[in-house]
Amino acid sequence: MKYFLIILLFLTSFLSAREKQKITLGFGPYIQSEPYKGAKDLFLPSPVIFFDNGLVYARWSRFGIYFLGEKKEDYAWGFSLTAQPRTLGYKPSDSSYLQGMDERKSTLEGGLAFSASYQKSKYIEIMLLADMLGTYNSWVSRVEIGDTYKAGKFTFYPSIILLYQSRKFIDYYYGIKTSESNAQRAAYSPDGGLEYGAQTYIKYPFTDKLSALINARYDVIPKSAQQSPLTDKKYIYSGLVSLIYTFEY
Repeated sequence: MKYFLIILLFLTSFLSAREKQKITLGFGPYIQSEPYKGAKDLFLPSPVIFFDNGLVYARWSRFGIYFLGEKKEDYAWGFSLTAQPRTLGYKPSDSSYLQGMDERKSTLEGGLAFSASYQKSKYIEIMLLADMLGTYNSWVSRVEIGDTYKAGKFTFYPSIILLYQSRKFIDYYYGIKTSESNAQRAAYSPDGGLEYGAQTYIKYPFTDKLSALINARYDVIPKSAQQSPLTDKKYIYSGLVSLIYTFEY
């Protein structure tokens, strides 16, 4: 029920569009490693939606509504309100080392985004997002720059990503309160920091409408998170394998 309002707004705007638009739907397994000591990888079934009609958009699991922008033959830009899930955190039962810690929960982030593209391949996106559910009670910023390449039937969509995570964000997910400390786990309150990563989508068509889509991503967590007694990895890797179906509505 967390995402009901976002999906409702998206569908309302989607159905109001008069011209036919392409929409891509899919489903597949999503995997994400956890940097916490002893914690197992996260494994989730994930819906996949790609759609952009100049009014609303969906990019995998992120939704947005444009309120200012322009779309031309060679370029497009727009400001939007956007929201996305944040899949990070743990339960004390996830490992013996985490026992005695309070649960750290995933959440929903929302805020302002600016995106621009050139010749329908090169793009940049800048976002400022805040915690919408009062989980870590702060904000993060994100910049992504990407391009598109073709090799035979394969299409690659590589990008680099920079995320600045506030002190409250990193303290919530990687900090240790005094009440949670013990002989093996000292109290720790980290500063904010920069996470950087690289990812690519890889698309391979089986037919005009049915394709395989793979996402692979690698992030290096901030130094203040790496220094936390809770972590034993400097990175988070994640990925998706999905069948997608593209049609006009």
